[in-house]
Amino acid sequence: MFSNFSSETLLTLSSLGFSSIYIYPAFVFGTLFYLIIVFCNLLVLTTIAVSKKLHKPMFILLFSLPVSDIVGATAFFPHLVFSILTQNRLISSEACITQAFFVHFYGTGNLMFLTAMAYDRYMAICSPLKYNAVMNSQNLLRIICLIWFLNFALMFTLFMLLARFKFCRTNIADWYCNNPSLLKLVCSDITLNNYYGLFTIILDMGAPLILILYTYAQILFTCVKTNNTNGRKKAIQTCSTHLVVFLVLQVNTTFTLISHRFENASPFLRRALGVSVLIFPPFLDPLIYGLRTRELRQCMVVFLKRNFSFTK
Repeated sequence: MFSNFSSETLLTLSSLGFSSIYIYPAFVFGTLFYLIIVFCNLLVLTTIAVSKKLHKPMFILLFSLPVSDIVGATAFFPHLVFSILTQNRLISSEACITQAFFVHFYGTGNLMFLTAMAYDRYMAICSPLKYNAVMNSQNLLRIICLIWFLNFALMFTLFMLLARFKFCRTNIADWYCNNPSLLKLVCSDITLNNYYGLFTIILDMGAPLILILYTYAQILFTCVKTNNTNGRKKAIQTCSTHLVVFLVLQVNTTFTLISHRFENASPFLRRALGVSVLIFPPFLDPLIYGLRTRELRQCMVVFLKRNFSFTK
């Protein structure tokens, strides 16, 4: 994918620190955890795809979230479990930069789609009369295509700027490859990369945060004014869950990226929060949106009974 990186250059990821007695349990656990993530996200994808009842703006936007989650989990877990089993933390520069690209692509995509879903809830609750006109199929397609294109363009540019350099070091400071840890391997002037990196952080983190806070403030204000107690409770419950998912992803990602710029930041905390971004959202997203969203949960049960029932 990035031909400027020599496949002969081997980099060393930070040690996982596993004792030999935990190698096989960790390998089995990691493999099962990855398979569960893929299965649950594919289940959400398939259920939305085959259930006409779910062909609504909220679920069409939600459809992209498990796609992004699978990308992130696949970028991280296969190499992780392989390195656990072989006790080999070496990775080629091409494989490392590819992993880093898809890790960043996943994180940015999740933040963007969660923001789009928040806007959908804002329109549905605060401007219900305009909802069908604004969130029609054409606008939905534009929003989804714009998010994927903007995400790809930002990340591709980020790593093309990195591809200008040759590495003069080989030890990566994290448990997986990412842009800040790769920049630490470069001995040339990386001022442009730092400025662009800050730009992407502000755009990818700041803009969604402002939009999320604004939309949910408006939703909360509207819910407080309404006389429909059940509707208010349902709206607040749905939005609070969505907000927690977003803030956890936002805070952990921001700390992981920014902490590379401060030498006194805890390396262990940075690594732990960085890994949590790749583990918990892909695992929890299908559970949260699958179990807490009544329509999706009902359609999922029907789909499972129809396709995996062995009783006559």
